[in-house]
Amino acid sequence: MKSKVIHLLIIASVALLGCKNSQSGQQPAEPVQEEQSGEKTIEQMKNADLAFDPASLPEEPVFDINTTEGTIRVKLYKETPLHRDNFVKLASERFYDNILFHRVIKGFMIQTGDPNTKNPEAVETFGTGGPGYTIPAEIVSGFTHKKGALAAARKGDTANPNRESSGSQFYIVQDAAGCSHLDGDYTIFGETVSGLDVVDKIADIPVGAKSVPEKQVKIISILPAEQ
Repeated sequence: MKSKVIHLLIIASVALLGCKNSQSGQQPAEPVQEEQSGEKTIEQMKNADLAFDPASLPEEPVFDINTTEGTIRVKLYKETPLHRDNFVKLASERFYDNILFHRVIKGFMIQTGDPNTKNPEAVETFGTGGPGYTIPAEIVSGFTHKKGALAAARKGDTANPNRESSGSQFYIVQDAAGCSHLDGDYTIFGETVSGLDVVDKIADIPVGAKSVPEKQVKIISILPAEQ
């Protein structure tokens, strides 16, 4: 499984670099041979900064999205490897730490993943941020917006005819009936395995303009679940 995940990560990196808004500097640095003094290689130092080792995860990893309202445990699908591996990469780099749920609509979904929300004063920019790239669509027949489905946000069809996903923003379905019209149009890359009560709790929070919760709901961390 380790070799397969590494291989998929390489494929994902190539695909992401080929996107319109490519992200620079994502290729791993060449390792430097250690001297007898015991100096660490560049790659070792880089890995030491990660929250976890992506190569150690199974084909369908399970993550705990730890929020200020509780923990939502999600499983990522093997059928959507680009989205799975991108989520793993960002989580390992602590990209999601301290990001807010910036769009909450009861009877619909809860949305997060925008790094602009780390500045709570920049409300006008909420929903526009990301890592600087998009992900090719991986819309799988049979994956529906059931309650707890984990899906990638994206721009609308007019500006985004290929339905490419945001590089970091995602949403969790709170009500299947309210999201059923999205089936077949958005990439669903995982599902909630526990913590649906937390999803409902977040959805119940009163919101203001642009559906921004009046009470801040923050992601503390996203880490592999303890099995």
